[in-house]
Amino acid sequence: MRSLVTDAGLSNSVEIHSAGTAGWHRGELPDKRARAEAQRRGIELTSRASTFLPGDASFYDLVLAMDSTNERDLRDRTDPALHYRIVRLRTFDPALTPADPWDGDVPDPWSGGDDGFIAVYDLIEDACRGLLVHLQSNRLL
Repeated sequence: MRSLVTDAGLSNSVEIHSAGTAGWHRGELPDKRARAEAQRRGIELTSRASTFLPGDASFYDLVLAMDSTNERDLRDRTDPALHYRIVRLRTFDPALTPADPWDGDVPDPWSGGDDGFIAVYDLIEDACRGLLVHLQSNRLL
């Protein structure tokens, strides 16, 4: 998403932070296969893993969940008055249909080997492009 925002000239309008709902990779770089796929596409992934904490949703207009489990975990850590800010990322994927094999989730790439990381990158990129269009067309930027 950061690369898309930068390419659109919106870096000063959008703040992006990544955090997970579990802390076992805290401080680590993304998986080397994810970094390799991003690099193949001209993008360098340099952020380090952090954990989404109770209260974090109050600092952001939108909190994106990768799957329904993450969405539930995020809601558990968030004041119910802010639940409207939590949305699954693929909600913004223009190709998402009711027949989606992953039910609107971003699947875990680990089970698909190197090809799993390519497929997941494609899903995430499509959803992020859709999110950017949504933000621009609704004049949220």
